[in-house]
Amino acid sequence: MEPPPSVLSGLSVGSQAVVHRLVSHNWDPPDLSAFPRSRLAAVLVLLFEEAGELRTALPGGRADESDLDLVQTAFREANEEVGLPLNSSQIHTLATLQPFISLHKLVVTPIVALLADPSILSTLQAAEDEVAHIFSHPLEAILDPALARKESLVSPGSEDWTYDTELHSTSDSIIAVLGDLMYRMHRFQSTASPIKGLTADILIHIAEIAFGRSTEYDRWAVGQPRGFAAYCQLLALP
Repeated sequence: MEPPPSVLSGLSVGSQAVVHRLVSHNWDPPDLSAFPRSRLAAVLVLLFEEAGELRTALPGGRADESDLDLVQTAFREANEEVGLPLNSSQIHTLATLQPFISLHKLVVTPIVALLADPSILSTLQAAEDEVAHIFSHPLEAILDPALARKESLVSPGSEDWTYDTELHSTSDSIIAVLGDLMYRMHRFQSTASPIKGLTADILIHIAEIAFGRSTEYDRWAVGQPRGFAAYCQLLALP
């Protein structure tokens, strides 16, 4: 849903274009009614502008029986995990995107929202035993990791970045729990713990839509399924 003109006018031209691409993204939502409620999950990808660029953070979790839909799931989990206000006039839902399959075979739906008032971020508090860090990352740096060099990234060789390469690391492996599928793990160096796995996959997909271009690196492993429908077919999911 397009945010009000008063919200859009407060964004840079580049950020306005990103919001428009996300809102106008066309795809055919799959029918998830055959999946049990316990297998459905949602993640809120919260975007906000800082110094003219969009940044992101994303808490998420499983659907609850009381949730009306996956949008409510995403916002409820964000509220429980970091205290993001519910029903805030400063938060605008932009898009619901294609689901992803987690290693536990959860069906995870990304919900993208825009935070019009970034000062709310200073009020967030990580729930003990659920969230290790609250941090943000430039969304475009997910496509081009070199753009993250201006960030105060964790030191290479520290416990938060143990990989041989700086900024972005990948490894290909066969995932037994997903039917021996080939999978490329992406890891992005950040100001806290690495952005990796399903979180990285979701952000890559969103960033490609948001900026209308592909990654500066090879996103897929050879033979890796691409998209929710391909995973469902190979795993014989509903």
